[in-house]
Amino acid sequence: MNLPDLLPAEWRTELAGYLDADATAALGAFVASEYASHTVYPPIEDLFAAYRLCLPEQTRVLILGQDPYHGPGQAHGLSFSVRDGVRIPPSLRNVFKELAEDVGVAPPLSGDLTGWAEQGVLLLNAVLTVRAGAAASHGGKGWEAFTDATIQALNARDDRVVFLLWGGYARKKATLITNPAHVVLEAGHPSPLNPKGFRGAKPFSAANKALADGGRELIDWARR
Repeated sequence: MNLPDLLPAEWRTELAGYLDADATAALGAFVASEYASHTVYPPIEDLFAAYRLCLPEQTRVLILGQDPYHGPGQAHGLSFSVRDGVRIPPSLRNVFKELAEDVGVAPPLSGDLTGWAEQGVLLLNAVLTVRAGAAASHGGKGWEAFTDATIQALNARDDRVVFLLWGGYARKKATLITNPAHVVLEAGHPSPLNPKGFRGAKPFSAANKALADGGRELIDWARR
């Protein structure tokens, strides 16, 4: 499986200078083997949904998750998001509570965040696949370098990107963001197991203020 070939052409060009060919080939072989021999999420057609819905020149905000949901019907290639009709996971419920308190958007009935992605919110997980029922099972297999390359490519762009890094794992990626054109907004992880650090951080209003300050169009967080 040649992973770059599955990307939109725009992302393939952006990432070319940041990916190690041998490491990417090894990752592709691992991913192909996992899909062939196990149930893996998200479905292969959704593997690069975040990239397909949000091209580099459109990206204004990046929200970084860790790895996909590992339950049936949950993951569809966008961090934190689940399709219509799927029960909203606890972390996403907390995101929606903060959204309501921060910018007055009533918690939606659907957990599908496609409307955000279509506006330029790159909903990226650090690891893009997972074996069914086995959280973090594809960690350390090479995806981290692939998605770090994505952050580095965005960092190299001149148009402002706001990086929302939630939780200790995501916050470590702040070291990749060195271009003063961009803004990093850190907070705790929205998991209900984390009792403080996310609620009250007001990331949505802060992101829009940073976009406005950088002359970029705001995100309509109410859009679905």
